[in-house]
Amino acid sequence: MNYLRLLREDVVLERDVMWKPWVGEGLEHLSLAQGSGGAAADSVVIGVENGVPFRIRYTVRCDAGWRVRALRVSSLAGDDKGFEMFADGEGRWYTSAGDTMPSLEGCFDVDISATPFTNTLPIRRLGLEAGEFADLEIVYLAVSEMRVEPARQRYTCLEHDERGGLYRYESLDGEFAGFAADLPVDADSLVLDYPGLFRRVRLG
Repeated sequence: MNYLRLLREDVVLERDVMWKPWVGEGLEHLSLAQGSGGAAADSVVIGVENGVPFRIRYTVRCDAGWRVRALRVSSLAGDDKGFEMFADGEGRWYTSAGDTMPSLEGCFDVDISATPFTNTLPIRRLGLEAGEFADLEIVYLAVSEMRVEPARQRYTCLEHDERGGLYRYESLDGEFAGFAADLPVDADSLVLDYPGLFRRVRLG
């Protein structure tokens, strides 16, 4: 399903942005559209993760409150790897066949390892003011393994105004426990630089 096309008659925001890895090879091209009924992102990413080259396409659909309602990820390497999953906006997730995914209960956002875009999702959904923070349960996707699992993360708003803001991301458990990064974002909460991982190369 083309989620961007669903919004074409009601678009209030359209962005095309690109990021590249801070170090090494790769590129992402993201198209984002937002209307009164929600937002949709469609992106292609090429890169190297854990020493393994990859090519993927992902689409994310959110409702008007920036709660993720659908996620699709597919490999473009000809190996048919990928999946599609859906959420009810209340913390419950379902496979494309309609089966429940109990391990993801309570998760509202997704974090795809190969992109800084998914940091935008909790930032937009939460609308934190300077000095506020939130601890979250996140659906984490490791692209190199096409594996999803729950993860605990914290977002803290350090600065925020009409031009953008600065947010501190922290991983609270799992193999990345203790990792933290301060993320500058533009007026639409899209990451400008993710220190050590991603740089914006097209403003859009």
